[in-house]
Amino acid sequence: MAAAMLKVACSLAGWLGLYVLLCRLSPQRGPEWNCRLVTLTHGVAIMMLTAYVIFVEGPWPLTHAGSENTELQTSALCVCLGYFLFDMSWCVRFGGESAVMLGHHAASIAGILLALLMGVSACETCAVIFGSEITNPLLQVRWFLRRLGRYDSLLGDTVDLLFIVLFATVRVGVGACMFYCELTSPRTAPIMKLGGVVMYGLAWVFMVDIARFGYKKSKMRYKQWCERRKEFHVDGHHLDNRKSGCFKSE
Repeated sequence: MAAAMLKVACSLAGWLGLYVLLCRLSPQRGPEWNCRLVTLTHGVAIMMLTAYVIFVEGPWPLTHAGSENTELQTSALCVCLGYFLFDMSWCVRFGGESAVMLGHHAASIAGILLALLMGVSACETCAVIFGSEITNPLLQVRWFLRRLGRYDSLLGDTVDLLFIVLFATVRVGVGACMFYCELTSPRTAPIMKLGGVVMYGLAWVFMVDIARFGYKKSKMRYKQWCERRKEFHVDGHHLDNRKSGCFKSE
C-alpha cells in the first residue's frame, strides 16, 4: 500500500508540475485554459492506459468484477487518483464547478482509494474510468472551440454530436451492463456496489442535462435551417423575377 501511495504522490506532483509549466509558458491564457490542457492530457493518457488494462492485459471486467488487483491496474488507478486530487484542489481553489461535478470528483476519489486500500475491484474501477474519460477529450475540445470563437461551426456540431452519442452508448448503455455485473458479482464488496450505484446515478444526472442540451441545440439548428431555406427561396424568387424582366426599371 505504501508503494501505491508513493505512486499517487508522484502522479499528483507530475500533474501539478505540468500545470505550473503550462502557466509559465502561456500566462496570458489564464488558469482555466492551462488546467483544461492538463485535463485533456490526462483524459487521453488514462483512456489509453485503461483501454490496455481492459482489452489487452485483462481480466475482463464484466466477468471478473471484484477480482484482485494486478500491478498495472494499481498503477493506472494511482495515475488517475493523482490527477483527481490535483483537479479537485484546483476546483476548490478557483471555483466555477457545479456541486454535481464536485460530487463526481469526490466519488471518483473515494472509489479509487477504496480499490487501492482493499486490493480488489481495480478491474471494474478501471472500466468505469475508461467509460468516464472516453468523452473527456471531446468535452475539452468543445471548451477550447468556444474560447477561440470556433464553436458555432460544423466542427463544433460534430464534437457535440460525438460527445452525446459516446456518452449515451458508453457511460449509460455499456455502463448499465457494468453496473449490473458489479451488483450481481459475489466477489464485489458491498461498499464497492454502493459506489457503483452512486457513479451510475451521477451518469444519469449528467445524461438528463446532456439530453436537454441536445434537444435545445437541435431545435435551434432546425430553426436556423428553416430560416436559411426561406431566405434561399426568397432570393431565388427575386432572381427569377429579374430574369423575366420584372425589374427593368432598375
